[in-house]
Amino acid sequence: MRKPYIAGNWKMNLTPSEGAKLAAELKDQLKGVDVKVMIAPSFVTLPAVVEAVKGSNIIVAAQNVSDKESGAYTGEVSCQMLKDLGVNDVIIGHSERRSYYGENDEWINRKVKYALSQGMNIDLCVGETLDERKGGHLKEVLSRQIKVGLSDVSAKDMERITIAYEPVWAIGTGMTATSDDADDAHAYIRGLIESLYGKTVAENTIIQYGGSVKASNAKELLARKNIDGALVGGASLSADKFVPIVKCALE
Repeated sequence: MRKPYIAGNWKMNLTPSEGAKLAAELKDQLKGVDVKVMIAPSFVTLPAVVEAVKGSNIIVAAQNVSDKESGAYTGEVSCQMLKDLGVNDVIIGHSERRSYYGENDEWINRKVKYALSQGMNIDLCVGETLDERKGGHLKEVLSRQIKVGLSDVSAKDMERITIAYEPVWAIGTGMTATSDDADDAHAYIRGLIESLYGKTVAENTIIQYGGSVKASNAKELLARKNIDGALVGGASLSADKFVPIVKCALE
């Protein structure tokens, strides 16, 4: 049985002191909660948050990572740098990286393969734009992103990969896919994984939903068969909003 997995992507928010304060609140309020929880601060906030959650089961992840080990790559952060901080998880392929910074499927695949080679756990994001959905291209987009993003990734490696389905049109807009639409997309993704790796891998793969998730809609989304958790944006920036979402996963 897949364990619920709730992740908070803080994006470019919260200073190190603010992040440490929130992390300490989450550590206190989520103590003993049987849900897999991850938070992803900005790079500069990572050290303070790692320190703040010590002794808890809260996972700290990076929001991005380079596909290079080291060298003249100004502004990049390597797997080795993250691991030295005690960070072993990373979000790759977030829609904002794809749309704002031009990361295509092949680039994302290079990051996935390199992060796996360095022992990292990955939250791989996929999802369609509103134009792609309206144009009837949902399955085409998801198929390309999954197949290219996971190219040369083994069935064994899939044990360290979570898929996050995030319809781009629902991120930060207040719009949310209906639970039926979200579950249908998750089911399609699970079918793609089965076609690539077989039924057992597909059944064991956690697929999160991301897109304006909040306490008021989390319970309905998380109740669906193929939705195993959530990748939360704005609502992860305060304990008052994030903790209720985590607890919805227990219901």
